[in-house]
This record gives sequence, C-alpha cells and structure tokens, in this order.
Amino acid sequence: MLAQQRQQTILERVRSSGGVRVADLVRELGVSDMTIRRDLEVLAERGLLAKVHGGATALDQGSTEEPGFTAKSARQQREKEAIARVAAELVRPGTAVALSAGTTTWALAHHLTGVPELTVITNSVPVADVFHRNPRPDRTVVLTGGVRTPSDALVGPVAVAAIRRLHVDTLFLGVHGMSVRAGFTTPNLLEAETDRELVAAAHRLVVPADHTKWNTVGISTIAELAEADLVITDAGLPEDARTELAERAGQLIIAEG
Repeated sequence: MLAQQRQQTILERVRSSGGVRVADLVRELGVSDMTIRRDLEVLAERGLLAKVHGGATALDQGSTEEPGFTAKSARQQREKEAIARVAAELVRPGTAVALSAGTTTWALAHHLTGVPELTVITNSVPVADVFHRNPRPDRTVVLTGGVRTPSDALVGPVAVAAIRRLHVDTLFLGVHGMSVRAGFTTPNLLEAETDRELVAAAHRLVVPADHTKWNTVGISTIAELAEADLVITDAGLPEDARTELAERAGQLIIAEG
C-alpha cells in the first residue's frame, strides 16, 4: 500500500470512529510503529486530524469552521476524481459553465481543459489557475473579484456584483455539506451569498459532492436539495442517503471507481 493510500485509510478510520490507536493501525495495515507515527504527523500537519498520545482523534468541526484548500484537497481524492470524470461528461463544447470554489470542482476543472469554445465563470482562484496553466485561444475564463476565504473562494459584494448579470448553462456547485434539514451548506456566510447568486445565474444546477458531505451542516444554506437538477456522489454514500437524495433532487448519479 502506498503512503497516500495508507493515510487515506487512516483518515477514514478516524472520521468513522472518532479516533485511532497506533497499535491497532500497525496490526491492521501491516507496517511499523514508526511508519504509522510518520503518517499521523503528516496528516496532523495538514490539519486533517489531531495527534494524541498513542494515536489520533478527529478534529471537532463546527458549523462555522472552514478548512483550507490544501487540507480539503487531501481528502477523498479517489472519490472526487471519479465524480469529476462523470461531471465532465455533462459539458459540451460552446457552452457557458460556472464552477464554484471547492476541491471537487477543482478536480473537475482539470477534465475540462480540453473542451473547445468553453466559457467558464468561477469565483475560485485554484480553478481559474487550472485553466490559466492549460490555455486555449477559444476559451474565455471569468474570475470574479472579491474577498478571499480560507478555501480560496472569492466572495462578498464585489463577487456578487460580478455574477449578478451573468447567465450560464450549468453551475457545478461545490458544497461543504448536504442534509435533508439544511440542504446544501457552507461554513462561510459571505460564500453562501455568493454561491446563491451563482445558483440564480444557472439554467441547470449540478452538485458534485462526495459521501462525507452527507449530514455535514455548515452555518448557511446555499440551496435546498430540491433545487439541484443533478447530484453526483460516490459509492460510499449510504443507502438511506441515496433514497433521500433520489426523492428530493432531480437526479442522483453514483460515480463508480
């Protein structure tokens, strides 16, 4: 098992049980005590867990806690890549799309660099950078201004004003969480306002969100589940959550692989 795969396994264990012991991980993963401790140090430095004596515990994330882009990009990489591949199939040449901030939309951006005659609206600095590093003469990228958040989104009145008079065929909305009660949410009030403007500008709303977003609730609602035309998630989503989303959203797609 590669280090990245091992660390992902450790993270999933921490999130599912709230904590792990070094001794248990050594036995389960078949590696040395020192290797596990190094893995925990790497994950702790990225802000993904808290090291404690003899193991690690999950971070206590409240509804207003907003992880940085680097920390979020290390989570559920395989799932996000599978979701991004499915989402990219929805984009046709010559259309206008919006990509909100998020690590899943960032993964999607890499799959869209070859689409001809594409117009991209985004409030994400990393998303805009993907297209900047892969230029095409027939592509237009509009990066909104605004105040930069820990997740590298541009938000606030400047961003809202830039989006307000725009119209796009499809919005790919990155979210912090989704639930029956709260809908699609974010821990940042200004980002919620900006994202709501993106929703209003779009003919079709697509939410690419991995299974860990289910029943995670940020402080502010962007949109209700029923407002999504399509939700794309991964095979880790529980059956009861699949039923809830299928009943409320326009369509649910499970990205395999």
